[in-house]
Amino acid sequence: MAWKLVGFDTETTGTDVNHDRIISAAVVTAQTKYTWLINPGVPIPEGASAVHGLTNEKVQSEGAPAGPALAEIAGVIATEMAESGVLVAYNAGYDVHILEAELARHGLKSLAQRLGGAVRPVLDPLVLDRKLDRYRKGKKKLENLIAVYGITPSGNLHDAAVDTQMTLSLAHAMLQRYPEIAQTNPQDLHDLQVQWHAEWAENFEQFMRSRGNNVSIERKWI
Repeated sequence: MAWKLVGFDTETTGTDVNHDRIISAAVVTAQTKYTWLINPGVPIPEGASAVHGLTNEKVQSEGAPAGPALAEIAGVIATEMAESGVLVAYNAGYDVHILEAELARHGLKSLAQRLGGAVRPVLDPLVLDRKLDRYRKGKKKLENLIAVYGITPSGNLHDAAVDTQMTLSLAHAMLQRYPEIAQTNPQDLHDLQVQWHAEWAENFEQFMRSRGNNVSIERKWI
């Protein structure tokens, strides 16, 4: 089955989808690449800048106003998905949720509203890996997983455009390694990932609590 994969990634001021802000984003397909640098209107913490290299000075001098940029991002994704695109993002729940939170913050139509329904189908290599190679030891960050699949970074990771391209390469590699996934209808695969993420979250929560860590893991994926 030939899928039209639409890669998406963000770099942000932090990890709280309800309060942090998007400062860069990329949407990449086989034919197109869109990138945005955004002035979030709030200070970027030093810890976040240390990860992705984006500073307050840079976004203030070169970044686009947040509202129009966020509307463009959502519009591009909605257009690509309306044309049978499958949205691909690593740890997709984070990127989709922070985009929706940002759109709401600026009084803009949500991605779901633009699509006329739920944001689907989505393919998340992290969710797939946790299910399909669950007993492999080691970390499961993007840089770890591309190494497992023999993918060489095309630039500095934690750059939205580079991470998006690496995620697309990873998705293609996983679809080749697991033909049963490639042969699954994308809508059905989306539903399976909802189930797989919930199962992983429950199991990981139980594991952490068995170690004395009283944590609560979000069951919702997208």
